[in-house]
Amino acid sequence: MEQQVLLSELAVDTLRGLSSNPKFLLSKYFYDDNGSRIFQDIMQMPEYYLTNCEFEIFTTRKEQITDAFIKDNPVFEIIELGSGDGLKTKVLLNSLVNRAVSFKYIPIDISQIANKQLVDSLAKEIPDLKVNAQTGDFFRVMKQINGYSGIRKVILFLGSNIGNFSETELNLFLGQLSEFAHKGDKVMIGFDLKKSPEIIMKAYDDPHGHTREFNLNHLTRLNRELGADFYLSNFEQHTEYNPQTGAVKSFLVSTKDQKVHFEYLNKTFRFKKWESVFMELSQKFDLETIETLAMKHGFRIEEHFTDNRNYFADSMWVKE
Repeated sequence: MEQQVLLSELAVDTLRGLSSNPKFLLSKYFYDDNGSRIFQDIMQMPEYYLTNCEFEIFTTRKEQITDAFIKDNPVFEIIELGSGDGLKTKVLLNSLVNRAVSFKYIPIDISQIANKQLVDSLAKEIPDLKVNAQTGDFFRVMKQINGYSGIRKVILFLGSNIGNFSETELNLFLGQLSEFAHKGDKVMIGFDLKKSPEIIMKAYDDPHGHTREFNLNHLTRLNRELGADFYLSNFEQHTEYNPQTGAVKSFLVSTKDQKVHFEYLNKTFRFKKWESVFMELSQKFDLETIETLAMKHGFRIEEHFTDNRNYFADSMWVKE
């Protein structure tokens, strides 16, 4: 009798993506521990304006953001989806602790190492903060830890992570967020705004090679976890931006005819010379689109917090 092999979620998604025409891989798997480390390098690049813009917003508008958090919410939980190193969030956490606000911070990240480093740093930098870090998929963890406790929530989804979703995924995500949130709960989402294509391209196809390394690390992960035999030198990174749609798309392109075998899938995939694999979408938005999305999913816009160049917006929504 043939033994049935239960495939992991990574294996199922990879099989589906590389069997498709055109091929694709899901960007959520970028963030293994090494991918999270490489992304920290990306955020330190001078060309990667997003981190500095959001840090500027939090630094210069922290009092107004703090006021928005505590308005009608004397006691609440801050749930951050994809917390990473928490560099920007710490500005707001310090502001809340300094004002003796009663709240608990629940960072959720897919990387266990990133979570441990965040918890350790918070213990040193903000010792009075109540922290309950969780590792795993956003909504799976949120359902496990909270359901509805009767405590108001402030949900953070920062750093333009929202831009990695396709239109279908975006509406599914916001729909799930709306179902999870209750009347009066607040959501603050980071949106990268449309701007000069030259500025955007330098951030996503950088001269330091970090974004190339970030994309290729996905193949390294498949080699390690699914027994694949990708040769990284056989792939180039390519990035394009469409100023009409606001879509930045990243690809890995095969430089030769080649075959890649996956031991754990017991399957071999053929890559033709110059065949592309779609890796990631990084969508750019305008304020009108953001407001339409909020209303469509049962939220009211409370305020857009922007940097002084209007490159980025942290948009505060309230569940109706």
